[in-house]
Amino acid sequence: MSTLEKLKTTLQNVLGTRAEQLVEALDELTLTVKASDYLEVAHTLRDHPELKFEQLMDVAGLDYSAYGDGAHDGPRYAAVSHLLSLTHNWRLRVRVFAPEDDLPVVASLIDVWSSANWFEREAFDLVGIVFEGHPDLRRILTDYGFIGHPFRKDFPTSGYVEMRYDPEQKRVIYQPVTIEPREITPRIIREEHYAGLKH
Repeated sequence: MSTLEKLKTTLQNVLGTRAEQLVEALDELTLTVKASDYLEVAHTLRDHPELKFEQLMDVAGLDYSAYGDGAHDGPRYAAVSHLLSLTHNWRLRVRVFAPEDDLPVVASLIDVWSSANWFEREAFDLVGIVFEGHPDLRRILTDYGFIGHPFRKDFPTSGYVEMRYDPEQKRVIYQPVTIEPREITPRIIREEHYAGLKH
């Protein structure tokens, strides 16, 4: 039995019906759980002697609205955690979908793994997922006055506002974006021996 198969079997035995989905792809295992089971499953993954995921390596926020060219049929936002078991030398990806698209909320893992702190703040800032129970959920990468969440699929590439220093007011001001979106078409090189290339 391979390491991945052993981990999958152990997760099925320990978690039972709380393991909503277990998918193996590219030599990695992804466990999907319901938002209502998320915190309990996290405690089990950390504390159960057959699992012992002592370290949380990363938390990322995802927007599935354009996933598979719109083939995804389900909640729009998910939080994905990457875990490491030093005891068993296992890695696991845990995914939880926020039940509501209008206000995506999932439980914070900060009381299970303290390393979740800044990762959850980043997912909140960039994707807009609210982590319930987080003690200091505020922006970490964008400006305090920033409006929106730039990693959402419907956020414009150029944003909504730009900021600049106004010498008359002697302060930084926000104004509507002055950049006009344009499409850049790459130049196709057809010259023989261009830059020493031999075709």
